[in-house]
Amino acid sequence: MRLTRRTLIAGAAVAGLLDGCTHPAMAGELGGADLARGHRLRDGGFPEPSSEQHTDIAIIGGGIAGLSAAWTLADAGVAFRLLELEDETGGNARGGRNSVSAYPLGAHYLPIPNPEATRVIALLERLGIITGWQDGKPVFDPYQVVSAPEERLLRLGRWHEGLVPGTALSPEDRRDIAAFFAAMKAFRDRRDDGRPAFAIPMALSSTADDLTALDRISMTQWLDRQGWRSRMLRDYIRYACRDDYGTEPDQVSAWAGIHYFASRRGAAANVDGDLVLTWPEGNAHLARAMAARVRGSIETGRIAWRVERQGDGVVVDSHDVASGHSTRLHARAAILATPRFVTARLVKGVDATGFRYAPWIVANVTVDRPPEGPGFDLAWDNVSATSESLGYVVATHQSLATAPGATVLTWYMPLSRMTPASARRLMLERPLAAWQDIVRDDLLATNPDLDGAIRRIDVWRWGHAMIRPEPGFIWGDARRHAAQPQPPLFFAHSDLSGFSIFEEAHHHGAEAAEQALTSIRGSQV
Repeated sequence: MRLTRRTLIAGAAVAGLLDGCTHPAMAGELGGADLARGHRLRDGGFPEPSSEQHTDIAIIGGGIAGLSAAWTLADAGVAFRLLELEDETGGNARGGRNSVSAYPLGAHYLPIPNPEATRVIALLERLGIITGWQDGKPVFDPYQVVSAPEERLLRLGRWHEGLVPGTALSPEDRRDIAAFFAAMKAFRDRRDDGRPAFAIPMALSSTADDLTALDRISMTQWLDRQGWRSRMLRDYIRYACRDDYGTEPDQVSAWAGIHYFASRRGAAANVDGDLVLTWPEGNAHLARAMAARVRGSIETGRIAWRVERQGDGVVVDSHDVASGHSTRLHARAAILATPRFVTARLVKGVDATGFRYAPWIVANVTVDRPPEGPGFDLAWDNVSATSESLGYVVATHQSLATAPGATVLTWYMPLSRMTPASARRLMLERPLAAWQDIVRDDLLATNPDLDGAIRRIDVWRWGHAMIRPEPGFIWGDARRHAAQPQPPLFFAHSDLSGFSIFEEAHHHGAEAAEQALTSIRGSQV
C-alpha cells in the first residue's frame, strides 16, 4: 500500500506553535459555528410559539446527514421541513469564497467510494460526478478527481514527491513500516461471512470478536503490542489519527485507527481507486448541490429548541433568529440530524454521556503567488514533517489556468494536544490577530518564499468539529444505544458511527429517513 494522504509528520510541541509572534495587523475575519446561537440553545429562555405549521416529517439539522435524509424524503414524495440553526446548510462541509477563489471551511475531499457505499455512489451518479459504468465499475468525471501532483512532503530542507520520505530511513523504520502495511493489507482483504473486516459505512463491517476487541484499547497500545517502535511509523500514525479524528493516537480506539488504513477499497474504471474527489470549496460542493435540490423545504436561521412526542406524532418548537418569534411545527415523525450533545438539549431523556468532540482551527490564507520551495513542485496537499499543523491544501489546484497567480491556501490544525474543553476555552479567548500570527509563522516556516506575499488570513473555529472515537466508543453501548430509533423520533448523524466522514453522515441520514417513512406509512394501515 502506498503512503499518500496519510503522512509522516513529526509533531512539534503544540505550546510552542500556539505562542506565536507579533506581526503588523493583517486583513481577515474570525468565524466559525455561530457561538451566540449555540449558547442560546444551551441556555434556553425562548419565547413560546406564536404560530403553527404542519408537515409529514421534520428534519432538525442541515449537515450532510440532514441533507441526505431530505433527498431520501424528496424521492419518496413526502412533505418535510428541514430546520437549520446556521444561515447555511452543510455542517462541517461548508465553504467560503473571496475574490481569488472558493475554499473549504472544513472537509475538503471525498475518497473514491468503496463498492459497498452504494448510497454515496448513487448520489455521485445523480450529481454527474460519476458519468457512466465500465466493467462493473463507475467512471468518474476526471476534472473532479484530484489533479497531479497530489502530495508533497517537506523534509530535511526539501520538498519530496508524495508524503513518504525515501531516504534517511533506519532499518527499524523500514521493517516496522513494511510490517504495519502488511497487517493493514491483511485487514483490508479479510472477509467474515462475506463482510469486510472494516467497511464504509462502518455498519457493514465484520463484528468478529477479535476485531471488535480492538475497540477496547488505544491505537498506541495496539502498536506497543505489535512491537513496532519506529518513530517514523509512530509519527505517521499520529498524523492519520489527527487527520480524520482530530485526536491523538493514545486516545483513539485501535479499531478506529486501523479503520483509517484498512477500510478504503475505492473502485473506479478510469482513475486510481486510491485517489480522491475534490473541489476548490471542498465538500461544500457536495453539500450545496444537495441543498439546492430541496431548497424550498429548508429553513435556515432557525434554532430548534424543543422536540416532544404528542399523541402519535411529534412537535418541534423553533426560534426564528430574524423575526425573534418561535413557531411550533407539527409532524408525524422527526429526524434528529444533530450532534448527540445537541440532541440531548432538544429531547428529554436523551443521554450524551461518552460523546466527546475534537476542536479544530481552519485558516484560509490568500497569497499573491503560489508557494514554491526547493525540490518537488507545488502539490494539492503540502505537509511539513516538522510542523504541528497538518499542512495546507491549495484551493486553486484544480484550476485549468496555466499562468501562476494569487491563490488561497487552506491550513488545518486540530488542537489535539489539549483537552477538548481547554481547546474550546482557548478558541473563545484568543483574538483573531493571535491566530493569524500562529498561522503566518507556521506557513513561513514551511515556505519562507511567501514572505511579503500573504495578504489575508481568515480563521474559522470548530469547537465541536467531529466526534472523538475514543477506546470503547465504537462498539460500546453509548453509541449503539444512540443509533436506535425511538418512533416517532429517528436519529441521523456521523456521531452514530463514531467518526466524522461524509459517507457515514450520508448513510445515517438516508437510513433514518427510510425508518421514518416506514413508520408513518405503517401508521396509515
